[in-house]
Amino acid sequence: MKQTSYRFKIIALVLLCLFFIGLYLTYQTYGNWSFSLPIRGKKILVFMLVALATSVSTISFQTLTRNQFLTPGILGLDNFYILIQTLLFFFVGGVKMLSQESIWMFLANILLMTIFSVLFLLYFMEKATGNLFLLLMVGMVSGTMFSSLSTFLQVLMDPNEYDLLQGKLFASFSNVNSNHLIVAAIIILCSVAYLWHVAPELNILLLGNDPAINLGIALHAFQKKALVSIVLLTGAATALVGPTIFLGFIIATISYRVFNTYRHHQLFLGSFLIGVTLLISGQFLVEQVFKWNTTISVVIQFIGGIFFVGKIIAERKKA
Repeated sequence: MKQTSYRFKIIALVLLCLFFIGLYLTYQTYGNWSFSLPIRGKKILVFMLVALATSVSTISFQTLTRNQFLTPGILGLDNFYILIQTLLFFFVGGVKMLSQESIWMFLANILLMTIFSVLFLLYFMEKATGNLFLLLMVGMVSGTMFSSLSTFLQVLMDPNEYDLLQGKLFASFSNVNSNHLIVAAIIILCSVAYLWHVAPELNILLLGNDPAINLGIALHAFQKKALVSIVLLTGAATALVGPTIFLGFIIATISYRVFNTYRHHQLFLGSFLIGVTLLISGQFLVEQVFKWNTTISVVIQFIGGIFFVGKIIAERKKA
């Protein structure tokens, strides 16, 4: 892609982002700036962090697996998060959990998801020896197992506890703890900084494992570090707002179409801007225009499912 074309697209996306940010911050505030700006401003920060984490992690993961249909969600991370929350609410109690949302509990969620995902990936990537279908199948089975365990415990729960739990199992950009936001921002920015630094290696990895090794990349060590960063990004975003299964897939797919390039620096920046634009404009439409009694995460899941099926059909026609 020509540099002038890339700059034009980036400038257009920046202006679009600024337009929706300004519109979301100022629409129907009726002069109550001291009340509306802190609330909406925190939502904007959450949208930006989630867009950054999901876009960079998804594109990097798809490069490592060399498959644009796979996302970090294949690891069963979202279902594992649901299982963790269900176990905590089941054994500790919903009221106690909601009243004691400490930073340590937040970090523990991220740490558990990171350890599980890294061990899962490193073990099965070695066993699969490049067979992505085996990796996909094991990930789906693990996710199903976690989902089944969660459902079993939820059936045994007190109805009041179950009702409280549901608020934690759907992505929410509104009720985010400010202390959690700071910790998540540090984790996400550090992980993105590493992946940004190794973007040239990710470019080379698109050629295949053997060419990458021949060009001097210590493939196994590089995969470990990149996977840890990807899982940290996914885990931090999931622990911050809840599961957002199709968000990364939507952002990455649109980015590949808009920025027809292999350069990860350009893809990272472009996908981040696309993610912020989609989230803020979507929240504005849901909250202010249509006034739907739902969250944007439900809309993302619905559109993402259609998007995924549509891409499968389109790729099948190409073949």
